Amino acid sequence: MIILVAVGAFIFTFIGGLFAIRFRDKLHLILGFSAGTLVGVAFFELLPEALEIGGQFFENSTILAVIAVGFVVYMILDRTLFMHCHEEGHEHRGQFGAGSLSLHSLLDGMAIGFAFHVSSAVGVIVAVAVLVHDFSDGINTVSMILRHGGNRREAIKWLTVDALAPVLGIILTFFFTISESFIGLILALFAGFFLYIGASDLLPESHHNHPTHWTTCATVIGMAVIFVAVRFAGV
Repeated sequence: MIILVAVGAFIFTFIGGLFAIRFRDKLHLILGFSAGTLVGVAFFELLPEALEIGGQFFENSTILAVIAVGFVVYMILDRTLFMHCHEEGHEHRGQFGAGSLSLHSLLDGMAIGFAFHVSSAVGVIVAVAVLVHDFSDGINTVSMILRHGGNRREAIKWLTVDALAPVLGIILTFFFTISESFIGLILALFAGFFLYIGASDLLPESHHNHPTHWTTCATVIGMAVIFVAVRFAGV
């Protein structure tokens, strides 16, 4: 079962990325949708999970503070470390964003693996929660690369990394464990990352050259898809 889940995570992620590449002429709509899914993942998945898992060990105010730290850290990196790339197509910003998404996918895979160690029933529930948004993960990764001047080859490279990340995460769970308290803090940190990427990077860019109602609709749809997916997986 867990092997089928790993294969499914790879396929869903890769198909989402190929979709973004195939319709890159509609990049403003894809960016709008991608922004919505990232913000949706932060609000509807990462934040609740961080509070549920980390809340067993830390005050809710601590978890929320870590989310804020994640947002601020990414903002500082974006405005300092990547500043010299602004005239070169923002390639490094795109790579850092894609790398953050891939690390999140790695944690997704580890979550699946640890859940199956608890029981098959718990594993299936967590696996469904991950698989339902892997498609948008692939879209988000490719969008980050294309948005910052990357070419199709680079987008495919990072898409492959992101698609393999959950598989690697599942495999790693057979060799070591991570304390739940640490997982909660990591989830909170990535919630901050994703809020910044979605709201401060992808969302403004989706409206930059195409300030239409359709980009706004795409963003709302992206958030709605994640909301429905998470609610469905939790049933």
